[in-house]
Amino acid sequence: MTDYRSIDFSPLLEASADEVVTESFVRDVALPSGGTLALITLDNGRDHTRPNTLGPLTLDALNTVLDGLAARAAAGEIQAVAVTGKPFIFAAGADLSKVSTLATEQNARLMAQFGHYVLGKLGQVGVPSFAFVNGLALGGAMEIALNCDYRTVDSSAAALAFPEVFLGIIPGWGGATIVPNLVGIEKAIEIIVSNPLKNNRMMKPKDALEAGLFDRMFGPASFLEQSVLWADSVLTGAEKVERPNEPGKLERLTKWPAAIKIARDTLKARIGTAAKSPYIALDLLSAAKDNDRVRGFEREDEALAQLISGDQFHASIYAFDLVQKRAKRPAGAPPKELAKKVQKVGVIGAGLMAGQFALLFARKLRVPVVITDLDQSRVDKGLAYINGEIDKLEQKGRLGADDANQVRALVSGTTDKSLFADCDWVIEAVFEELSVKQQVFAEIEPIIAETAVIATNTSSLSVEEIGANLAHPERLVGFHFFNPVAVMPLVEVVKVPSTDDETLATAMAVAKKLGKSAVITADRPGFVVNRLLAKVMGEAARALDEGTPLPVVERALAPIGLPMGPFELIDLVGWKVAAHVQDTMVAAFPERFYASPNLHAMADIEDPLVKNKFGKVEDLSRAAKKQLSFGKTAVSEEEILRRVEDELAGEIKIMLDEQVVHAAEDIDLCLILGAGWPFQAGGATPYLDRVGASERVFGATFHDPLVAGAR
Repeated sequence: MTDYRSIDFSPLLEASADEVVTESFVRDVALPSGGTLALITLDNGRDHTRPNTLGPLTLDALNTVLDGLAARAAAGEIQAVAVTGKPFIFAAGADLSKVSTLATEQNARLMAQFGHYVLGKLGQVGVPSFAFVNGLALGGAMEIALNCDYRTVDSSAAALAFPEVFLGIIPGWGGATIVPNLVGIEKAIEIIVSNPLKNNRMMKPKDALEAGLFDRMFGPASFLEQSVLWADSVLTGAEKVERPNEPGKLERLTKWPAAIKIARDTLKARIGTAAKSPYIALDLLSAAKDNDRVRGFEREDEALAQLISGDQFHASIYAFDLVQKRAKRPAGAPPKELAKKVQKVGVIGAGLMAGQFALLFARKLRVPVVITDLDQSRVDKGLAYINGEIDKLEQKGRLGADDANQVRALVSGTTDKSLFADCDWVIEAVFEELSVKQQVFAEIEPIIAETAVIATNTSSLSVEEIGANLAHPERLVGFHFFNPVAVMPLVEVVKVPSTDDETLATAMAVAKKLGKSAVITADRPGFVVNRLLAKVMGEAARALDEGTPLPVVERALAPIGLPMGPFELIDLVGWKVAAHVQDTMVAAFPERFYASPNLHAMADIEDPLVKNKFGKVEDLSRAAKKQLSFGKTAVSEEEILRRVEDELAGEIKIMLDEQVVHAAEDIDLCLILGAGWPFQAGGATPYLDRVGASERVFGATFHDPLVAGAR
């Protein structure tokens, strides 16, 4: 048993001298029944845009306060202790900016132990303790609440969650031990493992209450007053707190191990085994069946020490910073003040992609959107699709009735292109062929205002060539969405030499209003995502053509942790699209990209793959095996992985030398947001550095120091 009192935490505190400290301010609140409640308010002195965070010095300040309150409780001066936060914010969890101070395994273990030592005092202060969660509470903040005896939550709290697994760690200040013993194993798996892996899904207060994480919920108008009154009723015995979700003996014996096994098998099928934190979290949840907090906290200490000092946590923080910071301040973007107002949008085309564009622009910009196509039947079909999608959004509660009606009214269709005359933004969504795109722009440019922006959604053609015949090429920009348009968060904004700053600023502003993250790229074949995916798909196809069994190829990239294998990805993208992208890249760089004859052949086979119930590819179908031709020089998984790593490292180095983007960070941002490259890898470039591919290919690394744990 660890005696936290005997541990010297001074090295951790000394390493955190520059921490923004969240103080623990105490005031006495008179209880209606008599006596005093000591109310701790967490407050870092900043407004709500800088949430309270929990670094070592913050924990130390709370520790001092709790020791003082324990002395007052022993003297009979207070009858209860409660913790709340500054307006709208309880706390945003551990201070992630202190990662560098936690680089060693020793410091990582100290951080875990210090959290247990301090927060554990909330249940040992000598009087009942309460958490009044008045706003945002993530990770360690939720664990403050869990270490209290009783908990209330504000119904307007912005978000409640345990995001740790998303960041490559686990809830290590009590969460992995307390949560399953409070809400049951199945709900605990959902909260601690499943939600973070679903793009860091948050809980609403009502959901957290129903799960059993909180005892009562009150509205924001009088949340604190109501919480104090409720606490008083608990203290007097007028209110008996019942927790029906706490697991009983039968659940521990039967449901617990079964739920863990199902979760483990599901994880393996869906995300593979590269990510460590989900499996370690499951191990902790499994062990928590013993309901022994002392042993549970020691297990959390060891898990956090291992994970915080490891590569995946550092890579996850790097990726998190890219998505949270760099994506919001795109490299190379002109001043946003230069952006033109977009008050009407024109979409050329009425097919599936055009329909997705029109719906997104209408929903997010709330401006009129007009679609056009060659004949009225196509236009009508496009409008029917859009209205059907609006109906679905309304049925799911994602659009209210008034909003749905407004969006429907904003979208119209026509074969008369003169109705595009007052559009400020026109985007094409026609067939991926240069002559077709040039033709539609030749037709539309004389109609629209000279100041209107012309955007192309090409995925692989030269934007400059598409606009070669424009009278005003300065208002042309590439605006490459990823499919499905509503879901994928990335837009590659392609700047050609003629693109002026006003057009580029407008494109960046539009992307932001659409809720997308935009990365500016040069006009080079494949831009960023498709160029690099073509490398992955090309090497997979090469190995298959050589005679390697498809299951071997599909497994080969598992150590990277990609969300799907290469052939599952090709199947999602579409065989014809994948073959077209591959052909484009081979035409541009024949010495560096591989064209597979089998890739084209598979596009003509109805069902070329056999999949399991999780949608994972298991093998080629019987029809595919009959129609395709293979060599007899099969290669190993290790060889395929090494080829992909080296090819990616070489291509990314070329792209950076060509200034396709501003920095390696932009490559990683594109792959994370546009191709689902895993957080725990940190994108591509940190991974390629860690596995030695960068050194093998060009004798250096993309990052110095490496994005990695202690070496």
